[in-house]
Amino acid sequence: MDADVEARGASAPPLKSEKDAADAHDPSLSSSTDNMAAADDSSAAAHKPWHKRAIAYFTANTMEASAQGPTPLEKRTDRRAYTGFTLWFTLNCNILPITFGMLGPEFGCSLRDSALVALFFTLLTALAPAYFSTLGPQTGMRQMMQARYSFGRYIVSIPVLLNMATLTGFCVIMVVIGGQCLTAVSGGSLSPYVGIVVMSLVALFVSFCGYKVLHVYEKYSWAPALLAIVVATGCGGKHLKEQTAVDASPAAAVVSFGMVVASYMLPWAAIASDFFTYVDPRVRPRTIFLSSYAGLVLSTVPLMTLGAAIAGALANVPAWNDGYEANMVGGVLDAMLQPAGGFGRFMTVLLALSLIGNTSATSYAITVNFPMLVPALGRVPRHLYAVFLAAVVIGVGIGASKDFYNNLNNFITLIGYWAAAFIAAFLVEHLWFRRGDCRNYDPRDWDSAGRLPLGIAAICAGLCSVALIVPSMSQVWYVGPIAETTGDLGFEFAFVVTALLYGPFRLLEKKLSGR
Repeated sequence: MDADVEARGASAPPLKSEKDAADAHDPSLSSSTDNMAAADDSSAAAHKPWHKRAIAYFTANTMEASAQGPTPLEKRTDRRAYTGFTLWFTLNCNILPITFGMLGPEFGCSLRDSALVALFFTLLTALAPAYFSTLGPQTGMRQMMQARYSFGRYIVSIPVLLNMATLTGFCVIMVVIGGQCLTAVSGGSLSPYVGIVVMSLVALFVSFCGYKVLHVYEKYSWAPALLAIVVATGCGGKHLKEQTAVDASPAAAVVSFGMVVASYMLPWAAIASDFFTYVDPRVRPRTIFLSSYAGLVLSTVPLMTLGAAIAGALANVPAWNDGYEANMVGGVLDAMLQPAGGFGRFMTVLLALSLIGNTSATSYAITVNFPMLVPALGRVPRHLYAVFLAAVVIGVGIGASKDFYNNLNNFITLIGYWAAAFIAAFLVEHLWFRRGDCRNYDPRDWDSAGRLPLGIAAICAGLCSVALIVPSMSQVWYVGPIAETTGDLGFEFAFVVTALLYGPFRLLEKKLSGR
């Protein structure tokens, strides 16, 4: 940076005369000029439309207004080595993984098997988002911008749409769960719909602010969330041993619950770099990878295991079962905290608010995906997308809350398929064709259709994997012939088939197109 400053200083044009030199060194003249410029700026600002003045105010106060183009090197200044851990730990230190963990017994898994599935599938699937996190600082590009270098300028719109739909679905799940908690703690006096609106608006504010405020929030918000979870576990811990007896878990149940764990973790890979584009590229990738991996695993595995334990004891603890019947997950957690009285109700509110960190980060990722969809959308301020998203989440959340668990089941068991195929194509492109070197991503090409790949290889490899995904699916509304005996193997086949086919398809694409 100093060398750049010196170079600019050396190349500055000389003063034209001694009078110019005297004027340049006259502080009163300089001050007068600055005051006149400030007055002109103030006058111009006063005549701007109100919405432009509001955007200017938010931008001036460190709010991130735009998300178009790679982040310039001079703006990548965050050198905190622990950023990966605090971000991912906070995003998962809430009641969302508890909710996903509760699906283990629903599939017929015992507590032990649910815990083992959560452990091993998390250890496996967390590798993708942790690794993708390292690419943000090196390229300065968000994840779907990087995806253009394998899916092309136009075809990338398909994974972008799938990504935005997935993230919006997660936002809906989180505001519904938070609303259930607020309804439960109010004794039913607060409508779940009001709780959904409250959760959405609080998350809107944090996501409104952009990268800087988001990272500050994630740095500290994990502490009260963890406290509330520990208190809830302590208050209800004596009942966790009252597990419903389960015979040996069927292999199909184990595999299907593994699909749930993968569907929780893999979508993070599609937005991982979004949170690291302002990190200094001099921070070692290994540090970012290890801190991110630790944050993902250490938050997800214990909480999914806790969720499985709660679900396994649900039928044997009448108060918990009543709470579940009334307000689903929020009702169970409130029932667990009942012995703590007023303090317990306060902890339930904290549990609801623990979802804000995840919801706001997910909302932020959605807003920066809009410019990747259609070029013209990049000219719209990111704040407007945040407001639009909040309105969508509120509307869909109110509808989804009426049959929450069925909607949750239908949603999460589908999202792992496309995410696995996307990760496979991206990894083969990065590790094989670009030699795992981020210098092979020319930032000048990010919006050039003529210099980017066509994307036909990526989309064809993904579509071919559907031939094995469909017979391997195990859904409420459809069970394929393979899944009838093995359980849901859809995401495994999506990854393997796409990875195997992308290489030869890409070689053919390069031969025919030259890029």
